[in-house]
Parts: sequence; C-alpha cells; structure tokens
Amino acid sequence: MNAGLPLATLLTAIAGAALLAACGQKEGGAPGAGGGMPAPAVGVVTTALQPVALQTELPGRVEALRTAQVRARVNGVVLKRLFTEGSEVQAGQALFQIDPAPYEAALDSAVASQAKAEANLAQAAAQAERNKPLVDAKAISQQEYQISVAAAKQAQADVAAAKAAVANAKLSVDYAHVTAPISGRIGRALVTEGALVSAAEATQLALIQQTSSVYVNFTRSANEVQAMREALAHGRLQAVKQAGVSVLTDDGRELAGKLLFTDLSVDPSSGQVTLRAEVPNAGEALLPGQYVRVRIEQASLPAAILLPQQAVTRGSSGDTVLVVGADNKPVPRPVKIAQAAGNQWVVLDGLKPGEQVIADGFQKMFVPGAPVKPVAFAAPAASAASSH
Repeated sequence: MNAGLPLATLLTAIAGAALLAACGQKEGGAPGAGGGMPAPAVGVVTTALQPVALQTELPGRVEALRTAQVRARVNGVVLKRLFTEGSEVQAGQALFQIDPAPYEAALDSAVASQAKAEANLAQAAAQAERNKPLVDAKAISQQEYQISVAAAKQAQADVAAAKAAVANAKLSVDYAHVTAPISGRIGRALVTEGALVSAAEATQLALIQQTSSVYVNFTRSANEVQAMREALAHGRLQAVKQAGVSVLTDDGRELAGKLLFTDLSVDPSSGQVTLRAEVPNAGEALLPGQYVRVRIEQASLPAAILLPQQAVTRGSSGDTVLVVGADNKPVPRPVKIAQAAGNQWVVLDGLKPGEQVIADGFQKMFVPGAPVKPVAFAAPAASAASSH
C-alpha cells in the first residue's frame, strides 16, 4: 500500500474500479461477451442408445479339474519312491513300492492251495464217474453214489474258492506296487522310504491334480440372481446364448472360460448361489486354491446410454450429471445408474439420445451457470484400452 495517499482517496479509487467492472459486466451480459473472458471449453459426450452387455465382477476360487488322493491299499513298509515330486505323471505309472514279500508268499500259498483243491477235484470227480455204472448195476447203494457225487461237487467248490484266494493274493501283490490312478501333476510325497503305511487307515501317500483345465467356483447374491431372472422374464434384459466368463489374474491377464452351471439351492448361511466355470489353463496360469476375480456376462440391455465414469457425480442423495442446455449453459440432471461397464457407467434413466453431457473441463467452470464451449470429449488412450 502506498503510504503517501490518504485513506479516503484510496477507498474512493477502489470503489470506482468496482463500479467500472460492474458496468462492463452489465454491458457484456456474460463473461466472454463484449470483450470479457471467453467461455471455457469443456469436453462433452453426445448420448446415444446402444445395446450394452451387463458384466458382474465377483471373487472366485480355483479348483483342479480332477483330483486323486494316492492312498495305501495294503499294510507294509515303503521301500522306494519312484517319481519326481512336482512332475507330470501318467495314469498307471509306478509311484511307490511297498514291501511285497509277505504278499508274494501269500500268493504262493494260495497257488499251492488251488493246486491241492484241483487234485482233490480230479480224484472226487473220477470216483463219482466210476460209481455211476456200479449204482446202475446195483453193485453199490444209491446213497453211496450220492455221497461220491456230493464229494465231487464240494471239491469243485473248493477249487473255485482257491482261485478266488489266488486272485485276492494277486491283488495284494499288485497293491504293493502303488500306481497313479489318473494323469496329472503330482505334489510332494507325503511319506518317505521306511514309513509304515496302513490299509485300514488308508494312509495318504501323495496327491495328483489335473490342471490343464480348471474349475473356478464363485458365488452371487440370490437376490441379484432373482432380480435378473425377473428382468429377463419381463423383457427388460435380453439373455445371451452362452454366458461369457473371464478370469482376471493378478498380472493383468484375462483368461476366457465357459459357465458350466448355476446351483439351484441357496446357501442359508450366506444367501449366496454357487456358480462354476471351466477355464483352459495353458501354462498353469491358475493354481488350485488360488483366489481370482471372475467377470461374468449373463444378460444385456437392449438399449442404454454409456457415460465415462468421470462425467457422473455420485452421492448419498443420488447420481447427477451436467447437461449442456439452452445458451450452452450447464444444467444439473439426476440420472439412474445400473452398473459399471469397463470404465463407463450404464445409465438407465434421466437422459435422452442426442444430449451433451460434460465429461471434462469441470475445473474451468469458475462461475456456476455461466455459458461453456462444448467440444467433443476424447477418452485418454490408457482408459480406452483398459475398457476392452
């Protein structure tokens, strides 16, 4: 402040400047008129109706396509591990060797018992054959003949039992050679050489999982499922022929899959409905037990308006946008938002086709209600790419 001027003179000068500014505003009518400030340029989106696929993003968990627990089927000591931990194994491939000695001995004993039973059968059958003409000649009694026939049949039954014992003994010998029940990737060995395993306890030896394709299980609110079904029934939504499912990984990849089923029952503890998708898993991008994000498309809107998310102001009292109205003046407009579609909002109500909605340049509008200069809004390249 210049100390040489009297205070009264300084106040008079400030008041004169303010009066001149007011007169200029009155004559120009608005900033930018009559030599005032030009109307600020704002980016606008011209609304248009278009079909919109409704996508929902949900948390999911990965599950192996097939899982087999390799368990002991005989008692014994593990002699060898015959696979590399973490490798791919084929169905029927040898995995463990349990001590087969006691089962081989039991097999030899069963084979011997079968041979003995077959010898007894041969003798009994021959005796019955010799007694047949004798009973016809009444050289022996009918009772004696029936006893010989019964002895032959009993010997035949003993042979059948001996054969079953041999087959059972062979199974025990085979079970001592533990093989892979399915093809897939095997994890770490759960027992070591020298461990005593039990058939009664079904000791687990390893786990094999097929992960060339995987299941992804996820849940959705039963209320949302019911609301979508009602909207489909009344024509507000259109069903898609095949529900699209995408799994989003932490490193930004998107893996396409197909929806297998939607459960018919609701979990009473959570009010959720379980859905399952199958996803090809080349390169093992997904691991069993992993949590992922699932994007599912089950229906589409026949006609809706899309707006960049930055164009919509969301609040507890509702959602609003700024529409360029008469004389290029922005006017607030309440709208009804359905959900997000990529980096855009799906607008159900509040706008008509052909209207201009401000999406950029809000910081330039210093005076509320002042005219603006609408220019076409260009979405940033990164945002546009992320929407695909």
